[in-house]
Amino acid sequence: MSDRSNAALDTVIVPRARDLGGFEVRRALPSRSRQMVGPFIFFDQMGPAAFVPGQGIDVRPHPHINLATVTYLFDGEIVHRDSLGTMQSIRPGAVNWMTAGRGIVHSERTGTEPRARGSRLFGIQTWVALPAAHEETEPSFTHYGEADLPILDAEGKRLRLMIGRAWGLSSPVRTFCDMLYADVALDPGASLPLDASHEERAVYVVAGAVDIAGDRFPSGQFAVLRPGDPITVGNEASDAARLVVIGGETMDAPRHIWWNFVSSRRERIEQAKADWKAGSFGTVPGDADEFIPLPADNEVASYP
Repeated sequence: MSDRSNAALDTVIVPRARDLGGFEVRRALPSRSRQMVGPFIFFDQMGPAAFVPGQGIDVRPHPHINLATVTYLFDGEIVHRDSLGTMQSIRPGAVNWMTAGRGIVHSERTGTEPRARGSRLFGIQTWVALPAAHEETEPSFTHYGEADLPILDAEGKRLRLMIGRAWGLSSPVRTFCDMLYADVALDPGASLPLDASHEERAVYVVAGAVDIAGDRFPSGQFAVLRPGDPITVGNEASDAARLVVIGGETMDAPRHIWWNFVSSRRERIEQAKADWKAGSFGTVPGDADEFIPLPADNEVASYP
């Protein structure tokens, strides 16, 4: 977390990097200083990574409860499979929304063709906490193609709205609460207004640098904005910048997080741990030979 003083900011998080074996992720949420921004409770930058022929990502089948996962790529391709029988490739500009609800298992791997020729991967994966009334909803999966998501291209900015309503656009992605999620490119001298209609907002700088209320933020910084005031994000540098904007209404209560499980109830997480250990979550058709075992309590961070 930065000690920067800026009236427009609540906090600045510098994501911690983790090497997953030739594949790096940078995690901004959850952190010790901030658990959520709106309903977003997990925010990972995946890559950028380059894989030689024969290599790729292999996230073996693993479970989730009481959340939705949202996958968005800048580069590369991932094949998603889940215990509902879904098999879906995601490519840049599209959105995979998976509602775990009462429980789901999924895997994420590099596809056969990209693995054979060598590939790249760069993107963002987020988790969205479900409101308490919807935590145990039926699991589901929906894919939204690149052409399904609205774009604003004007005045030196190109914006794809993945989730929510903003800047005169409306995304078709169905959610359980008010949310905002956008991928934005700013040319030198361009700016992006952020109104105060969303209770909580944050800006993550993917590439280049942006300016907020007189301070410059380079790539890799996650700036959580103070609520209630309109703010303009600008690019005063000589190179283009790319950023992700997230936000939404404040969640109804803090959440417990342990490994891949999120819930408003600690006992629900304990039940999920027992269910995964007992093998009662189900399997992933087409990817049932492997799975990630339940880790020990001292092997994973929990919040709170």
